[in-house]
Amino acid sequence: MRRAVVMGGSYAGLFAARVLNDHADEVVVVEPDVIGDDGLGRRTPQRHQLHALLSMGHIQLERWFPEITDELVKGGALLGEGHDVQFYLDGRLKAPVAGARMLGATRPFLESHLRSRVADLENVRFVQAQVTDLVLRQGRVVGVTTASEGENGSTDIIDADFVVDAMGRNSPLEGWLVRHGWDGAPVDSMRVDLGYATAFFHRGNELGSTVIAHSSPGPASDYQPKVTEPGALAAVEGDRWSVVLAGYADHRPGPDPEEFLRRMRRCVAPLRTVADTSSMIGDVKTYRFVESRRRVHSRLSRFPGGLVVVGDALASVNPVYGQGLTLAALAANALGAHLRSAPSPRDPAWNYFRLVEAVVDAAWQLSTAADLAQPHVTGPYPRGYRVQKWVADKLTEASVIDPVVNAAYMSVVNMQQSPRALSDLGLLVRATRVLAGR
Repeated sequence: MRRAVVMGGSYAGLFAARVLNDHADEVVVVEPDVIGDDGLGRRTPQRHQLHALLSMGHIQLERWFPEITDELVKGGALLGEGHDVQFYLDGRLKAPVAGARMLGATRPFLESHLRSRVADLENVRFVQAQVTDLVLRQGRVVGVTTASEGENGSTDIIDADFVVDAMGRNSPLEGWLVRHGWDGAPVDSMRVDLGYATAFFHRGNELGSTVIAHSSPGPASDYQPKVTEPGALAAVEGDRWSVVLAGYADHRPGPDPEEFLRRMRRCVAPLRTVADTSSMIGDVKTYRFVESRRRVHSRLSRFPGGLVVVGDALASVNPVYGQGLTLAALAANALGAHLRSAPSPRDPAWNYFRLVEAVVDAAWQLSTAADLAQPHVTGPYPRGYRVQKWVADKLTEASVIDPVVNAAYMSVVNMQQSPRALSDLGLLVRATRVLAGR
């Protein structure tokens, strides 16, 4: 390809630009926001919330940006291993998983290092402008139109052999395609009505070497504080704790600092300790996530050539499961696999959509199955849901006790394996024996 254009310069767009660097003479990343120390502003209001980088997301990060973990740690991020990473279920500390590693860093810090790496690539350049439409000709995308802001703002056309939509959950792409006579991709959605809030605290030695502590409700819970409040903390750059609390419907957390501290004191021990011993930095930032949504392009009968979709523009699932950054990286990985097959940019990228939708489907199965356990979530329910839920609940209970079951369970949670791995007969037999022995 002569030139590829990435519409959007956030996490998913940066990954896509890195992949395209191996296949295009020039990569242009078009991003309207002024990028400051806190990352992108207007299009990523959730940027201040605690973001998890699952194990598979960390693997892909190192694959496409070698040695970046060392770079992040030198800059102040923390890498937790073994007992530094703690997962609780209904207030009970789960069995440890050998080799578990998680990175403690804020999203703006992580993105700034990715952006620096991408900007250092010889054939990548950034353009501060708003993409306003696609340029289509003979059934394929041949460029984008842009508009720059300010008194001297101007419009322009950037020619392209290949275009990537990384404009996020509210991407206008579907509207553009319909206006040009194409069908919009079918959408699957599930209303979850989640709210979450993040606050930062000064970090000292109050939790020793702890990097991650995560507490979630058990199978019988509905995210009400019957045992402990759901929440998580991460040790991040700048000697800070990033603490997030979550709740559904009427139990969504608000911005009041005193309420936030009261809820922290109903959490597991690490969060209670931080609430009692550390001072809060700044305000409590809230965010509301109304529904999970995915666009399924493989259900279309026609689609423009030279165009793909990544990140939240493709699929945005309940963030309480921490899948967003990892899905963005795996979409870029699917893009790389597609481009290595030497497709013509004139043709629709059906192979890419098949690859990426397999990944999205696994994440969708995992998150929506858990969401359907909430009493306010009304479906749609997949066939066999009651049996699937009963089996999943038993595996979840066994994962608290048994390290082997927990290792398999966490490999699926961390997107290293498909949810199908939890239907392994040997695993189910072991979980049954563990629960019977209890």
